[in-house]
Order: sequence, then C-alpha cells, then structure tokens
Amino acid sequence: MQVVLADDHNLVREALKPMISRVDDEVEIIDAENFQEAAARAAEAENLKLIILDLKMPGMNGFYGLDQMCSKYPNVPVVILSGSVSRGDVVGAMNHGAKGYIPKTIGGAALVNALRLVLSGEPYFPSTIFNKDGGSKGTAEEGVSNPFSTLNGREGEVLTFVIDGLSNKEIARELNIQEITVKKRLSSIFRKLNVSNRTQATKFALQLNWSE
Repeated sequence: MQVVLADDHNLVREALKPMISRVDDEVEIIDAENFQEAAARAAEAENLKLIILDLKMPGMNGFYGLDQMCSKYPNVPVVILSGSVSRGDVVGAMNHGAKGYIPKTIGGAALVNALRLVLSGEPYFPSTIFNKDGGSKGTAEEGVSNPFSTLNGREGEVLTFVIDGLSNKEIARELNIQEITVKKRLSSIFRKLNVSNRTQATKFALQLNWSE
C-alpha cells in the first residue's frame, strides 16, 4: 500500500516515516513538502491507500488542499496532520471531508493505531473538540462520565500496553506478573469499558483520546 505523507518540514517527515511504516506489512511512503507536490505524487501512485496532509504547509490555503484531495480521491481516506488542535481547525477538517486529524504531539503507538483505525473505515478525531471548554486527555464528552475512571492503576497500565500492541506474554514480562493475571486484568477492562476484545478496547481508547 502507498501512503502520501506531505509536510513542509523534512524533520517531521523523517520522524513519522518509521511509525507509518508499522501501519501495515508493506507500506511505501511517498513524501512531499507542499500541497502541489503531494497532489502530483498522489496522481502518480498506483496503490494509494492513505493521504496525510500537514494543515499549514504551503499550498493548502486553509482547507482548499483538503477539498481537492477528497474530491479527487473519494475512496482514499485523507488525514490532517497538525501542530494545532484548536476546535476550529479540527471541526473544519471534519466538515471538509477529512477522515482523521492527528496532532503532531501524538505518541508513536497511538499514531499507528489511529491510522489503522482510519484505514479500517473508522474516523479518528481528538475527543477534546467535543468538550465545550476544550477538555483534556482522558475526559469523556461533555455531560458524560469518564468510563476510564473505573479502571484501577494496574488495569490502566495493561490497557496502555494493549494500545502499544504488546501481547499478553509481553505485558506479563513488562509488569513482572503471570500471563494468567494479564488475562484476568483484560477481562475486567473489557467488562468495565463494555467492549468484547483488545481491538474494541484500543479503538474506544483512541476515539476518546485516553491516556494513562
């Protein structure tokens, strides 16, 4: 699969490439430093599956670049990458067709899972935009209790490792506990979050922008 990664800072692109490469077994990253180059490279791609655009790079002109990509590639998810998480930018990107909005401050494992979520057909947007006051990580939507508040400290640690993609055996080794204990913790986490498996728990945590 081919991924167009467009950002006007080479350092940002180089830092993101190793993480984006983990999204799938075979990822070819096509990088660009402005919108015009991104558009040209996307047009040349033969197996384009994802487009990642820096919101503020040259040529974007607000949401013009996003509009153009969404119009030309309706079946390819377009994700906005930005150092800003202002409500106006996030909601604007959503309204102009973006399937995701990734803050540049996001962690590597969370980035990989967010992009996998988008590729599976699910949107990814920071949950803080749904809070009237901007909120903070780990908060639920306005007026809704935080489901993660029911997790104890060890369950929070286990969920963090699940989001990072570790297996039960790897989590057990990291926490110096038995694998059966990890399974028990996971069962408790699933029950408290009202999900059925690791994938659903990860998706739920990402959608609510949860962080231990």
